[in-house]
Amino acid sequence: MSNNKIGNVAIVGGTHGNELAGIYLVNHWLKNSTTVTRESFETQLLIANHNAIEVNKRYVDCDLNRQFSAASLNDSSLGNYEQSRAKVINQQLGPKGDSKTGLVIDLHNTTSNMGPTLLVPQRGEFYDLMAIYVRQHMPEVIVFLDEDHKTNDEHHLLCTIGQHGVIVEVGPVPQGVLKHEVTEQMAEMTKVILDFVEAYNSDSLPELNAETDAFRFIKSLTLPVDENNHRIGMVHKNVEGSDFKAVQPGEPIFKTFDGKEICYDGNETVYPTFINEAAYYDNNLAMSLCTKAVIKNPSLK
Repeated sequence: MSNNKIGNVAIVGGTHGNELAGIYLVNHWLKNSTTVTRESFETQLLIANHNAIEVNKRYVDCDLNRQFSAASLNDSSLGNYEQSRAKVINQQLGPKGDSKTGLVIDLHNTTSNMGPTLLVPQRGEFYDLMAIYVRQHMPEVIVFLDEDHKTNDEHHLLCTIGQHGVIVEVGPVPQGVLKHEVTEQMAEMTKVILDFVEAYNSDSLPELNAETDAFRFIKSLTLPVDENNHRIGMVHKNVEGSDFKAVQPGEPIFKTFDGKEICYDGNETVYPTFINEAAYYDNNLAMSLCTKAVIKNPSLK
């Protein structure tokens, strides 16, 4: 199965400067790399956004994790701090499309009640096997297929500059705060992914389940606003904190300040996530909507 072995893995923390678990874990592993070292590949550790970390903010000029599309990386006119930093990281770990890094694991926190989530932005056998392996070894993990229909060039996430890339997303935790359970879950999921790569490289994967459940992103919803783009409502209390829980057509998803309920007007069951993510308020984003998906074990086809 592993014709294309993973020769090296990069673990990145601090892509967002106020998501502390990844920053502290990467800094810890830089001093003591035992838990992230494996025999069949090299592990590289990187802190991504030093300036944002210094000021305990998500970013200084713009979101670093939105600067890694091929078009952005090749646009020399994009030269603010994060845009420049993206080009440096791309040369260090990439370059995108011809990457020297077999797998990029980017560590993130969310204020949303997502628990430990494996965010997968691409399709392929490697990802399918990883998803099944991770969920067998850490059943509380949710697999989130994030715009996995896009080409690698289109994707703007840092992890997509590797030959393969995933995000370890764990919450809920406030921005700029460390939480024991969240940090522990991030460390554990990272360890499980590294164990998977080691087994994948050595053709020693255990017997894996025939399939596993996942959620696939379909669209984002914005908070209700007036004609001046001022917010006139908020996420409904019935939805708040209920990431990956079903919402049926006609059920309330927003509550306006004058007491009106705004209901979901789609015609299928959806599963919201990134609900009320604090970092998305600059774009008035309220949540991402997903449908259920099933990942099949490619080795059983």
